[in-house]
Amino acid sequence: MVCPYPTSGQSIAMYKLARPLLFSLSPETAHDLSLDLLGAAGRLGISRLLGKRHPSLPVNVMGIEFPNPVGLAAGLDKNGDAIRGLSDLGFGFVEIGTVTPRPQPGNPRPRIFRLPQAEGVINRMGFNNRGVDYLLERVRNARFDGVLGINIGKNLSTPVEQATDDYLYCLDRVYTSASYITVNISSPNTPGLRSLQYGDSLKELLSTLQQRQEDLTEMHQRRVPIAVKIAPDMTDEEIVQVAEIVVDCGMDGIIATNTTLSREGVEGLQHADEAGGLSGAPVRAQSTHVVRVLAETLQGRLPIIAVGGITEGRHAAEKIEAGASLVQIYSGFLYKGPALIRQSVDAIAGTNRSGNTAEATSVATDD
Repeated sequence: MVCPYPTSGQSIAMYKLARPLLFSLSPETAHDLSLDLLGAAGRLGISRLLGKRHPSLPVNVMGIEFPNPVGLAAGLDKNGDAIRGLSDLGFGFVEIGTVTPRPQPGNPRPRIFRLPQAEGVINRMGFNNRGVDYLLERVRNARFDGVLGINIGKNLSTPVEQATDDYLYCLDRVYTSASYITVNISSPNTPGLRSLQYGDSLKELLSTLQQRQEDLTEMHQRRVPIAVKIAPDMTDEEIVQVAEIVVDCGMDGIIATNTTLSREGVEGLQHADEAGGLSGAPVRAQSTHVVRVLAETLQGRLPIIAVGGITEGRHAAEKIEAGASLVQIYSGFLYKGPALIRQSVDAIAGTNRSGNTAEATSVATDD
């Protein structure tokens, strides 16, 4: 549901023309078609040739220099098929996945539902992907030199009690190909997965991953940061507990948040009762609240990457003001197109000029 061209005035106009056609298709058909076009544009070099250069607002987070703080959230490009095409739209970083050790088809279709009146999306994809080996092949072929996050998860057929094995397998495989790695324990569409967010289960998983991270750092002479992606459906007390565990286990960042099981704000809309996680504008307030609680708890000990409900530039700035260092967009990108990237960078630049403490080192310019 995106346009395969960068953020020039021409590309924005093209997106406005293309959106009615894309929205006339089923959400998953539109998604697949757009991703195919983006992938082709990236491979052929068309996206880079046609577009303006990336908006620049450098920020250093997790020891990584990001050209700007606005990234693409995981889920759009699960298999790494369109890394270059997506990056050329102006994103400061791209996160691909969620990827699992073995290929899996995900849940039966239909499994994506638009709620256009609320600028929301419900999905129950279920980690559909072609497996980590396919993803790594696509990463190698892309020869991408930007900031690339790889989001890892567990296979549906793997019991929750053995989930650590899947995460370790993926961590080993993607370690040398990623700028950072995200541990996804918060998707609502894999039964039992969210139980890994709490207490001893979380401590055991993250402690094991951190030890393997140390081993891999020594082996490859390169430390790849690990971030943990959490759900919005927690009490403040649970958010605080999770934050402390993530710090104690030596993780490098927290991504807040995944989709929500709540239907607040979409009651009575068509498709609102479909099973799955709700994203887009309806989750914005709760996701920002989670960011704020995390920031108050962490007090700068770990950076926060905020995602959830950014449909306008000011929403990205709101996340930064709440305590995030980076933001990611997905559902808002589907509704607003490439223009949202630049609007978000510009809004964050304005926030930084007004005295925000994020580590941005310049205002937004074309580099």
